[in-house]
Amino acid sequence: MTRFRDRQAALVVSLVGGSHVINHMYYILLPPVTTVAAADLGVGVARIGLAIGLLGAVVTALQLPFGHLSDTRGRTPMLALSLGFGAVGAILTATAQSYAWLLASQVVLGVGIAGHHPAHYPLLSAATDPGTRGRAFSVHGFTGALGFAATPAVVAGVVTLGYDWRVALGVVAALGAVYAVGCISVFVRFVDDEITAPSDTSHADESWTVSRVQALPKRAVGSLRGMLSDRGILLVTVLWLVTSIAGWGIKTQTLPLLTETYGLPEATGNTLVSAMFVVGAVLMFGGGWLTDRTSPGFVLVAGYVSLVAVTAALATGILPALLVVGLTLVLASTIDYSRPARATLADRFSSADDIGKSFGLVTIGISGGGAIAPPVLGWVSGRYGVEASFAVMGALGIVSLALTAVVLRVESARPARTPQPGDD
Repeated sequence: MTRFRDRQAALVVSLVGGSHVINHMYYILLPPVTTVAAADLGVGVARIGLAIGLLGAVVTALQLPFGHLSDTRGRTPMLALSLGFGAVGAILTATAQSYAWLLASQVVLGVGIAGHHPAHYPLLSAATDPGTRGRAFSVHGFTGALGFAATPAVVAGVVTLGYDWRVALGVVAALGAVYAVGCISVFVRFVDDEITAPSDTSHADESWTVSRVQALPKRAVGSLRGMLSDRGILLVTVLWLVTSIAGWGIKTQTLPLLTETYGLPEATGNTLVSAMFVVGAVLMFGGGWLTDRTSPGFVLVAGYVSLVAVTAALATGILPALLVVGLTLVLASTIDYSRPARATLADRFSSADDIGKSFGLVTIGISGGGAIAPPVLGWVSGRYGVEASFAVMGALGIVSLALTAVVLRVESARPARTPQPGDD
């Protein structure tokens, strides 16, 4: 049985990792083609930005409803919904002939993307044992980083061959559609039912009716109220929100710091930023391994102390070039390295029958960081200088350390949860 469980774990982690690549490729489908798509559709670049914002709003709004469906209807149906709607939304985006069409495509795409975290994290939790779960979460984070990097690479490659933006997005859609068919087929045929089955069977005898679909928002609100009364998962969500704000600050403010404060050429700065994200993604594996071998708390404290130290040093604006390069390369790692530990804590605070909803709530925290950081830190940078935005990120690291202390105290007083299948 143990050997079978190991094979199941490897299979599920691989399949979920591939799905994460595809969903993150969908997530940034429009940004690499913003200018040419706007010109082709006869709208301003700002309106493409609004379409991207609509995508994010749909993803955020559907987290708890889809978490509920994952818990009550099973992981495989939610994964199929995610990959299926995602492929259709990507195809609609590639073939959009008007701005209204583009907006509709982003709604469909958002429905697809919204399902991936409520399906992924419960699958990883159910398929792995506590001694390897941190590493499973690190693989998940790494594959997500690959997905973010893949779409610009595909677009650049297709455009280099002489094709337009529609063909480039069509290639992404085709890759996603092929993967969807293969992934779901393997899940249905080869993944153990106890991993994919609903964890909450209280609604198992309910049929799909119009009234039940209409009741989903009300149930989602009820679930949200219940979860907001749970200090543990609420604190982890706030911790992930604060960390996400800092992470998005790193994504958006590092290049201006390198070029404006330290005088690096823009091409050099872009190369260094790309290398920073690669290093961060790789070191995520180290964070997962340490989470399994030590504790989430140790990994979080190490990551946030590093965040404070590195951002404070860079914010001085007086460092020599070689030290700037070294600190920049590890800057993203201060956030990425601790991602598996945050996921592990969210997993521990979830009961066996609501893990989909728990990670749906956590994902709202992640998405919230992406909504808050760019405008707020952009304003700070414009008003007080980019060094001030790095000082804010350092302050967020201190807040994260304080939140971590509270989270660990709550966890130590919390009774053990009902075991997942992988806990046996």
